[in-house]
Amino acid sequence: MNYDTIKVRFQSPVCFIQFFRPQANNTINDLLVEECLSVLSQYEDTATIIVLEGLPEVFCFGADFEATINNNGKVKGPEPLYDLWLKLAQGPFISIAYVRGKANAGGIGFVAACDIVIADETAQFSLSELLFGLLPACVMPFLVRRIGFQKAQYLTLMTRPVPVHQAHAWGLVDAYDATGDTLLRTHLLRLRYLSKQGIVRYKHLMRSLYDLSQSKSLAIEANKEVFSDTENLQRIERYVKTGLFPWEH
Repeated sequence: MNYDTIKVRFQSPVCFIQFFRPQANNTINDLLVEECLSVLSQYEDTATIIVLEGLPEVFCFGADFEATINNNGKVKGPEPLYDLWLKLAQGPFISIAYVRGKANAGGIGFVAACDIVIADETAQFSLSELLFGLLPACVMPFLVRRIGFQKAQYLTLMTRPVPVHQAHAWGLVDAYDATGDTLLRTHLLRLRYLSKQGIVRYKHLMRSLYDLSQSKSLAIEANKEVFSDTENLQRIERYVKTGLFPWEH
């Protein structure tokens, strides 16, 4: 199938999904979420491994602010995106995020939802939402599960990028090296030995131990609240039109 926002290839038993919105900095819009969910539904019974990757300079930079402004804030809302992250976290496959370049805001959601995170030395990670009066509401349940409350809080409040070595020390990244490609291949060679049934049983156990769906309603309501705030939407619109952050004149 042909997709507008992603590129997909299946090399049994691995399904590769590449975010491909180079003109939009690999930001997240409704169609990207829809297409990713479609691919996961298509391959969840046949793939044992799902690999998410972006472009060399940017993995995923978060929400598409232009789409938010062009639709007067009326997008489908955060629930489909939360469901996509739930699928990556709890689906019957091993999910891997292969990060090069920038991962910001919702991009961190994809990273934190995956079972394994591999990166190269260019990778950097940030949560910029509070700069615009927004919250990483849907990201937080996945991020806290991965790195703990205080590190997730620090990343949220400081809003600045952290380099890959810091992200590795915090547990956000599992392994990294200079290029990442060889590291990814090494992991895939090992993970191919795992049976589909073994993976299904393991993911079922982990879902029972840490049920991310319990946080869904709170996260979605908090997200809707900040994206319906007129002042926040004005900050976003100004940034889209001028490139200026809220405190810049």
